Amino acid sequence: MGLLKDKVCLVTGASKGIGRAIAEEFAKQGAIVYANARTPESIDEWANNLSKEHQTKVIPAYFDITDLADAKNTVMQIKSDEKRIDVLVNNAGMVTYEMIPMAQIDTFRAMLDVNVVAPFSLLQIVSRVMGRQKAGSIINMASIVADKGAKGQVSYATTKGAIIAMTKSAAKELAPSQIRVNAVAPGMVGTERFVNVFEEKFKDKIDNIGMGRLAEPSEIADLCVFLASDMSKYVTGQIIGIDGSTEL
Repeated sequence: MGLLKDKVCLVTGASKGIGRAIAEEFAKQGAIVYANARTPESIDEWANNLSKEHQTKVIPAYFDITDLADAKNTVMQIKSDEKRIDVLVNNAGMVTYEMIPMAQIDTFRAMLDVNVVAPFSLLQIVSRVMGRQKAGSIINMASIVADKGAKGQVSYATTKGAIIAMTKSAAKELAPSQIRVNAVAPGMVGTERFVNVFEEKFKDKIDNIGMGRLAEPSEIADLCVFLASDMSKYVTGQIIGIDGSTEL
């Protein structure tokens, strides 16, 4: 407990699924959490309860990550209020499941905006703050499909492949400023959204998971705690798989 005591953390896509689990575990570990969501007031009650439960601050940060001006204003407000930003988790994302002939180019462009352009913009903005501090951890959300590929997910895999390339290059550039950049690459995770899709499209793939089950969102969150904490202070440029030994 207390691995992230008083660290100021921004977690995008925190309204549900993996993002919510990350925000909850960060708060449990003593972090000051700015939890991003798009819909105003949608996570107010949850954030307030989490703050009380763990005697820390969990503050809703309502903005669309694809709105560069809004994202920049939010980051600057966090810097003004807290005087620093220690951790960015680029978790928010968009996913589709379709074969190549059915893929819509407009949807692919939108996914590139959400999964690649927005995380890069936040990395750029936050790294300026962290550079002045000479400290910080940026955690990007990749995916097993970026490494191993998956039929029916070419467009999504493409965006997550870009995240891997971004992570490795940013880590090299930002290391002299003592900013660490790593990525988490989950396999199949039992979020509410994925479980519904899993039952329809991927139920037969449970046999491809060595451990015989989907990952829990909290298990992804645990890895993010490690990467956000001083336990990983010499770890950067790494793409860490967390897939229970999965073959797609």
